Amino acid sequence: MGQRLRVLVAEDEMIIGYDLCDTVAEAGYTVEGPYDDLSSAMLAYQKAKPDIAILDVKLGDGIVYPLAEQMMAENVSVIFHSGQLTPEEVAVRFPQAQALSKPCPPAAVIDSIQRAATHA
Repeated sequence: MGQRLRVLVAEDEMIIGYDLCDTVAEAGYTVEGPYDDLSSAMLAYQKAKPDIAILDVKLGDGIVYPLAEQMMAENVSVIFHSGQLTPEEVAVRFPQAQALSKPCPPAAVIDSIQRAATHA
């Protein structure tokens, strides 16, 4: 299969973050994270660019939009994962990104990753 796609997970609720990482790993992807704040997610991103990122909109130290914008500008597929914003609200601001509402069933997460992977 060649190189496995790398998925960065940024989520400040650690239980959800670890669940997401398990789901991603079980689907056969390489996981980075979970990162619970913007600064650690940015640092990880600068060290090794992922193919796909699953980002909680609100992290421990701020809103994830600047990082998301940088990622999208560098062709990383972004999937927002939020309890605060609806997928429709995210789509208005970032039409090229996918959005999932929390809590999100693992099958829906995997489905989004696979859609993102076809673009990666």
